[in-house]
Amino acid sequence: MNRPTPLGRESFHVFRQLQSRWADNDIYGHMNNVVHYSLFDTAINGWLVEKDLLKLKDGKTIGLVVETGCHYFAELAFPDRIDAGIGVERIGSSSVIYRIALFRDEDATAAAQGRFVHVYVDRKTRRPKPLDKHWRDTLESALL
Repeated sequence: MNRPTPLGRESFHVFRQLQSRWADNDIYGHMNNVVHYSLFDTAINGWLVEKDLLKLKDGKTIGLVVETGCHYFAELAFPDRIDAGIGVERIGSSSVIYRIALFRDEDATAAAQGRFVHVYVDRKTRRPKPLDKHWRDTLESALL
């Protein structure tokens, strides 16, 4: 298995600041691995809300996660401040592949990095829905 190299901050155009929580640490004294996925989800969806793409309560389009993955390089733990670097690898007709990395405090390289694949669907029918111009323009601003 080929192990990827941790990405640097320069690999990303978009950042969201997150805060680790006391409850994120496990018995081993570091952030439990499942928390990384929650941070990925929080960073991406927070960015989409900020860009007026995702409307949580009444939006007609929602994103369903169809694939995830994560590589771990360094421990994160409370009370670390975490910068999530967000990038877009590919934009399909109704899907987006996001690359995301978690940087501890001021570290230059990722402590963890991964990908999230969203398929955007109609909220009611759950059928894929093509991304409109506003979505595409915004996503293209984060292309890697």
